[in-house]
Amino acid sequence: MIQFAGFFGGYEILLIVVVVLLLFGGKKIPELARGLGKGIKDFKKATEDSDLANDLKDVASEINDMKDGVQKMNPKNMLKMENPLKPKKK
Repeated sequence: MIQFAGFFGGYEILLIVVVVLLLFGGKKIPELARGLGKGIKDFKKATEDSDLANDLKDVASEINDMKDGVQKMNPKNMLKMENPLKPKKK
């Protein structure tokens, strides 16, 4: 019979469907399926939001690194730095 993702064969799936029908009845199954679908949708949205938040943190970190580099190149800061070519006073 049909193989489902390598875990369940056709008979196993048929047995699961029969057990679900016996436990919940035919009228309750669409409501359960809607709830399951909504749960999966909410889970996917939460993981996408988490990925977006992590990406934003990475971008903010890169921006701060660039900002630090630009501040080091500020002419006022460069004047305060010691000139390596200038002879040192004794």
